[in-house]
Amino acid sequence: MIVLLGVLVVVIGFATKRNPLLVVGVAGIATGLLGGLSPGKVLAAFGDGFAGSRAVTIFAITLPVIGLLERYGLQEQARNLIARFATLTTGRFLALYLGLRQIGAAVGLTNVFGHAQTVRPLAVPMAEGAAERKYGELPDRTREKVRAFSASADNVGLFFGEDVFLAVGSILLITGFVNTTYGTHLEPLQLALWAIPTALCAFVVHGWRLLRLDRQLERELLTAHVHNTAAAEAAQ
Repeated sequence: MIVLLGVLVVVIGFATKRNPLLVVGVAGIATGLLGGLSPGKVLAAFGDGFAGSRAVTIFAITLPVIGLLERYGLQEQARNLIARFATLTTGRFLALYLGLRQIGAAVGLTNVFGHAQTVRPLAVPMAEGAAERKYGELPDRTREKVRAFSASADNVGLFFGEDVFLAVGSILLITGFVNTTYGTHLEPLQLALWAIPTALCAFVVHGWRLLRLDRQLERELLTAHVHNTAAAEAAQ
C-alpha cells in the first residue's frame, strides 16, 4: 500500500498547481524508492521510459531548440528571406506551404512540418513579412488573421495528406475495424488510393481560400489607410 503514496504526491501536486513535469517526476521517484528500487534502477527506469516513447517525448527536445533559434533571429531571417521574392504574396506563400505540407504527409513525413517546427518559427513570419512588404506595419487584427490562416494551411495539409500514406495509423485502424466487423478483406492500399481525390479537392478548396486572403488583406488595409489619412487631415 505504501507504494501508492506516489499517487498521493500527484494529487497534492496538481491540487496545489505545481509544475506538472516536476510533480510526475517526483511521484515516479517516490514510487520507485518506496517500491524497493535503488536510485540507479529508478534512473534506469526513467531512461527506458524516455527511450521507449521517443515519439511522445520528442517535444521536450523540439521546443527548447526552436526557442533558442528564435532567440538568435530565426523569425527575422525568415522575414528577410520572403522579402526577396516580390511576387510571393501572403496567399500564394500559404498555398505553397499547403501543397508542401500535403505532399509531405502523403509520403509519411508527418513530423517534418508542424505548428512547433515550422508554422510558428517560419511560416507565420514569412506570411506576415509578405504582407508587411506591401502594406507596411500590420494592425493586430490583421496579424491574427494571417496567423490563423497559416495554422489552417498546416492543419488541412496534414489532415487530408496523411490518409494517402497507407502505413498511417488511421488507415490501419479503419481497415482493421472493417475487416474484423464485416468479415471483408480491405487492403490499406485501396483506402489510400481513394483518399487521393479527397486530398486534391481539399487542396483546391483551401488553396482558393488562401489565395482569396490577398484580396481581403488589400481591401481591409487600404480601407484602414484611407480612414487614417482622413482622420489625420481632419485633425490638422
